[in-house]
Amino acid sequence: MFYAKDWVDYELLDTGGGEKLERWGTIVLRRPDPQIIWPLAKETPAWKQADAHYHRSSSGGGQWQNHAELPERWTITYDQKLTFYIKPTSFKHTGLFPEQAVNWKWMMDKIKGAGRPIKVLNLFAYTGGASLACAYAGAEVCHVDASKGVVQWAKENLHLSGMGSRPVRFITDDVFKFVQREQRRGSKYDAIIMDPPSYGRGPNGETWKLEDDLYPFIQTCMSILTDNPLFLLINSYTTGISATVLHNILSMAMKEKHGGTISSGEIGLPITHSGLMLPCGILGRWEA
Repeated sequence: MFYAKDWVDYELLDTGGGEKLERWGTIVLRRPDPQIIWPLAKETPAWKQADAHYHRSSSGGGQWQNHAELPERWTITYDQKLTFYIKPTSFKHTGLFPEQAVNWKWMMDKIKGAGRPIKVLNLFAYTGGASLACAYAGAEVCHVDASKGVVQWAKENLHLSGMGSRPVRFITDDVFKFVQREQRRGSKYDAIIMDPPSYGRGPNGETWKLEDDLYPFIQTCMSILTDNPLFLLINSYTTGISATVLHNILSMAMKEKHGGTISSGEIGLPITHSGLMLPCGILGRWEA
């Protein structure tokens, strides 16, 4: 398992009974997680004293119950380099997936070690964790997401991290159409990052299903890679897709043309109270 173990401002305190207890800076949140199918050993006072608790609704969705007066949003920093706004949303998320720090560190090391200018395309880029990491390492970044709100959030995170002058281009667009246009324009990138959804629907009724469309999409993305690419990273939170599947897809798509090496596996977070690991998705990495 690849796990993010070097956080200071974030900590997964405890898990059990379908929930996790997390510290985001000085604020503690309690929220559900479908991977946590084991029981809670003991509901310690820390669980009861959480600053906010997300309750699922039987009709879908849910809401936060605040036990303390919370700011609308606050900040946390990773490795004294990247700073992010945290804000509890109506979908239980906070605007950041802390387990992705294991990829941020890897990408920063790859870019810094390349010894040449690197141009990165970040697809389904959300609030910009990977974009910030690549920009910090010195890459030119194109950040693409279909949601105007999260693209604005990513811009704010970039400025918050003191990197407002870095060469990062923010695009609000349908990712698939953007890649097709880049293909027609002859644009090229040294590295591509993607975190595709399980299902999706485009503005004109187009449908996306990860199991059916991931491999053809990667083939399209290969056409906008340079002749000397640095890496291609796939993240997935889709239940039922294994790390071996990503490994096989990258082998078929990348190895014959570019050689290189492939690694894949679960990503996760260490649980302070139990010493166990919480699985939080999978990754597949191709690197030169």
